[in-house]
Amino acid sequence: MLMMSRREGETILIGDEIEIVIAHIGRSRVKVGIRAPRQTLVIAREVKLVRDENMAAARVGAELGLSSLLKKIHAHSSSFSGPVRKGE
Repeated sequence: MLMMSRREGETILIGDEIEIVIAHIGRSRVKVGIRAPRQTLVIAREVKLVRDENMAAARVGAELGLSSLLKKIHAHSSSFSGPVRKGE
């Protein structure tokens, strides 16, 4: 990991397309501005972790939901003897 000291208003370049700007230095926080191409995903790590957890939970939930639904349909269709016609 590269460690750099920067003052407020100074920048860090990553490659030719990404620029990190130290916008403000407070007592316990640093505000960072990021200039990057639109196609480059820029999010906080915590946001990515929560998003990944939500996606994994949605996949598991969808698989469980689909499995349960298929079992219900199968149980219902096996107990169904066919269409009932008038007069039978």
